[in-house]
Amino acid sequence: MLKDCDALWINANLATCDLNHTQAYGLLPHQVLGVKQDKIACIAPMPVFEQQHSELTNLPIHDAQNALITPSFIDSHTHLIHAGNRAQEFEQRLLGASYEQIAQQGGGILSTVYATRQASVEQLVELAIPRLKALMAEGVTTIEIKSGYGLDLHSELNMLRAARELTKRFPVRVSTTLLGAHALPPEYKNRADAYIDWVCQELIPAAVAENLADAVDVFCEHIAFNPAQTEKVLQTAQTHGLGIHIHAEQLSNQHASALAARYQAWSADHLEWLDEEGVQAMAESGTVATLLPAAFYFLRETQVPPIELLRRYHVPMAVATDFNPGTAPLASLRLAMNMACTLFRLTPEEALLGVTRHAAKALGLQDQIGQLREGFAADFIVWNIQHPAELAYQVGINPIKQRVFAGKLSHV
Repeated sequence: MLKDCDALWINANLATCDLNHTQAYGLLPHQVLGVKQDKIACIAPMPVFEQQHSELTNLPIHDAQNALITPSFIDSHTHLIHAGNRAQEFEQRLLGASYEQIAQQGGGILSTVYATRQASVEQLVELAIPRLKALMAEGVTTIEIKSGYGLDLHSELNMLRAARELTKRFPVRVSTTLLGAHALPPEYKNRADAYIDWVCQELIPAAVAENLADAVDVFCEHIAFNPAQTEKVLQTAQTHGLGIHIHAEQLSNQHASALAARYQAWSADHLEWLDEEGVQAMAESGTVATLLPAAFYFLRETQVPPIELLRRYHVPMAVATDFNPGTAPLASLRLAMNMACTLFRLTPEEALLGVTRHAAKALGLQDQIGQLREGFAADFIVWNIQHPAELAYQVGINPIKQRVFAGKLSHV
């Protein structure tokens, strides 16, 4: 009942992103949306509000004036916490150096590791704040943040502590991922197996003991960790009850997606070199395909993820920024949506689902966020636009009228 709500949004067009609504975008025109505490309590046509209006005079009522409301955005793959800057590598790549060559020369991930190890938790938080604010300003209320630029116990845990600290300072939900198996640190040069043993025996248990990680991630690639090493990490994560992500098939096909699917991974990410066997395995396990078009763009790649295969097997596709200092220094999820459409040929509807419903599933939160549904978190955006396709179409102009997080109006 509307009268049981704490606040109402009326005269709203809802892009619910709800699978139960068959119209594109789950679109419901001329609706009233009711919030109670931090949940969506009621969605009803406007005539219901008009019939009950006399009973609702004491409620805060927000007139959307036919604006569009969508679930707020979820950036499901970021490396937001780090120190240092890799603009010089950007220049090197433009002069012809490859990602692999830069990594082999001690650049790439390891250059960020050196800088991050020197930073305190507070410094990491302060460096992350402008990046987070930029994403929040575009409608993000949930963000995944990985470690992976520490590669020792102290620094990896500090990165996760910094990520948790952001939730205390801003109206945002953070899902933390332990990416200890991101690269081989200098202390373990030529000893990758020993490093993976350390990740499994010391790093993961330490993160779990402090409740710092919701999931783990592994960079399974010929310049990082092989499938056998990757599987050890996945086994350990599963033992500790953690979710699983994987950097898979970005530069070559290591069959990492199929491997991760065997462990019911929440997501496999990048996927430029994914094959049909991997797609089928992901479909069977319910693993989300997280597309990262900013890294594809920034590295000037040419191998496009197999979008048609993913569609054919009904694998849900998330879209994320992959914000990181080396290959995707992009704090704009709406630009990532546009890139997913222009570079990967997603439809605007697929792009919106990729930052809402499918992104929620990529974080294991599909029963809580990512849709406008009764019982789901009251995280939504009121947009001054006429059609949801505009969200992937126009970049650089911010049409947000209201940002609602956990049932309350919030600001960046």
